[in-house]
Amino acid sequence: MTIPIWVYAVVAGIIISALMAIKTGREERLMEMENIEKEGEIYITRLEREKEKREMERATE
Repeated sequence: MTIPIWVYAVVAGIIISALMAIKTGREERLMEMENIEKEGEIYITRLEREKEKREMERATE
């Protein structure tokens, strides 16, 4: 009993599709982490500026 060649093609397509999905998922996670880090840095910078502003206001009182 032989297996038709199109079955091999379908199996190969499924494997390639799974590998691409894993690769894309990893890349998206990395990009998301970089974006979260950038947003965190912006937030921390804003908090530091607000803290400095409050300290300056207290010093002038």
